[in-house]
Amino acid sequence: MDNFKDRMDHGPWPYAADIRKTAMKNHNFRAAVWTGCHLQMTLMCIPVCGEIGLEIHSDTDQVIRVEKGRAVVRMGSSRQVQNLQQQLCEGDAVFVPAGTWHNILNMGREPLKLSSIYAPPHHKRGTVHRTKAEAEMAE
Repeated sequence: MDNFKDRMDHGPWPYAADIRKTAMKNHNFRAAVWTGCHLQMTLMCIPVCGEIGLEIHSDTDQVIRVEKGRAVVRMGSSRQVQNLQQQLCEGDAVFVPAGTWHNILNMGREPLKLSSIYAPPHHKRGTVHRTKAEAEMAE
């Protein structure tokens, strides 16, 4: 399952999985695992010294969980001001309300593995972005 194009998005049907184990196998920048009508889960793999990139979702709440690695999250009310900054370790979660600027930076010495839940879904069902550049082109 190194390439999530081989495993399509499992939503909107009932599905159970070991998310941490599945996240470890993901080498894509972003891959949708499950997309329903009201929420979506994606997995991310952020390279060493990489980041998600500063972003905002105007109508989507998001929960991001560190499955493996170390990171820093920055959040705030504007592109210029991210007044919340916190280190993250495995098992930590970040709750991002709609309309909040946010970024997560990999501070570890290995790829950062994340799971992310969007409500409502933010990406097209079955989305796979192999790299950050590919994800940026798709936005």
